[in-house]
Amino acid sequence: MDSDIIQVERDNRVAVITLNRPERLNAISRETIRAVMSAMDELENDETVAVVILRGTGRAFSAGMDLKDDSSAGVSGEDGWREVLSEDLSFLTRFWHFPKPTIAVVHGFCLAAACDLAIGCDITIAEEGAYFGKPELKFGSVITAMMMPWLAGPKIAKELLLGADDRVGAERALAVGLVNHVVPSGEGFVFARDMAERMARMDDDALRLTKEAINKSFDIMGLEKALAANLDLAVEIEAMETPSRARFKEIARTEGLQAALNWRESRFSKDRNEKP
Repeated sequence: MDSDIIQVERDNRVAVITLNRPERLNAISRETIRAVMSAMDELENDETVAVVILRGTGRAFSAGMDLKDDSSAGVSGEDGWREVLSEDLSFLTRFWHFPKPTIAVVHGFCLAAACDLAIGCDITIAEEGAYFGKPELKFGSVITAMMMPWLAGPKIAKELLLGADDRVGAERALAVGLVNHVVPSGEGFVFARDMAERMARMDDDALRLTKEAINKSFDIMGLEKALAANLDLAVEIEAMETPSRARFKEIARTEGLQAALNWRESRFSKDRNEKP
């Protein structure tokens, strides 16, 4: 299952998926999405695998969706956006819905869609120095997988999402319920591996059904309906082309993606300088 963009290893009933685009801070491309989804389908049917760990190689877990990939896709209209965002939502919630336990190990940056991916795993381990963030509203984009209100509550979700905060440190993420543990830098995988091997010693059916029971409690409260409703709103936002989104895409087209990113950050540089 190894490829240029992901690596998959199995050992002692634990599978490890590693995002492997370090030169792009593991930015998530369409190819990445499809490779991970294919790997997860195979691991779901592999009776020798009890737990799946997700991590990234290089300097970061992931910087989020590959904006270069996104800007060159030329998606437009509600039908086009629904197709793209539906694929994104299925990917971002795959680890939550996966019948076996999933553990994310986060180091460096974990931004935008990557943040949703990591917190959507059953267990999230953050290394010291990791940063979580949701910068989508800075350039008029959308939050495709609206999991944060269910994990951190509406007050925290509104602060982080409406404020497009992309510098949420590991300790704050722990305090608001987005991660389970913060461990020293470089020790996240060992910590996750020990936890996974403990889980893997449980009976498979008991492990699966207990996770299903926990997830069903969220379904009864309306999680799936809420995610579907958010998808409808996300399609509407993308199809209407917000002013900041249009400007970001125009700069990316005429001056390059880095210029567009610089423009996005320049709009909030005063806020950044005022932070302690």
